[in-house]
Amino acid sequence: MTTFQRARSEDQRELRRQTILDTTAAMLDEVSVNTVTLNELSRRVGLAKSNVLRYFESREAILLELLDRAWKQWNADLPGLLDAALDAAAPPARRGEQLAAALTRTLADRRILCDLLSAQAGVLEHNVSPEVAARYKGAALANVGALAALARVHLPELGGYAEQLTGQMIMAIGAVWTHARPSAAMLAAYEDHPSLAAHRMDFAHSLQENLTTLVAGALARAGA
Repeated sequence: MTTFQRARSEDQRELRRQTILDTTAAMLDEVSVNTVTLNELSRRVGLAKSNVLRYFESREAILLELLDRAWKQWNADLPGLLDAALDAAAPPARRGEQLAAALTRTLADRRILCDLLSAQAGVLEHNVSPEVAARYKGAALANVGALAALARVHLPELGGYAEQLTGQMIMAIGAVWTHARPSAAMLAAYEDHPSLAAHRMDFAHSLQENLTTLVAGALARAGA
């Protein structure tokens, strides 16, 4: 735990904000979004909870900023990964399959991003002010736009459907992540009923199937 003196300069306040964000990110390496608490965060940062709330208006505001940071990093890492994974000479349908597979692989080690995406609408966009909500939504739309531009590099056939496709992809990532992490009760049910366990969702397999279907549908609509 770090103990801080009062932040007096703008640089000190920005350093304090970054420390709160970095500490929250470290917590997300250990626990899920739903179990991150301001009390534990305050303890780890070495600030009273009221002081943490001077920098961020709520727990959800901190997590929304972390989501934007993780999403931007993913977007920044994707160009080289997709260049290596997609065959520019392949027909559109094949490139679409390669895109879905490559995106799925890039998310396999990004648990924090997937966890935050799964919580954004149902949890993180609540308990924030209209100003924070608007700032996050603007950033999210920019992130979707950046992902759409990248998709068009490899699948120019998408045309104007790229933004719609990437927005649906983001929703699919969050939904599949949630369903692929069953509750303790559901895990016990799977243990007791093997016929149910056969339907347990694997994140990577299910996500790739979902993304492949979304890309194929977007290409079909763009072609029509």
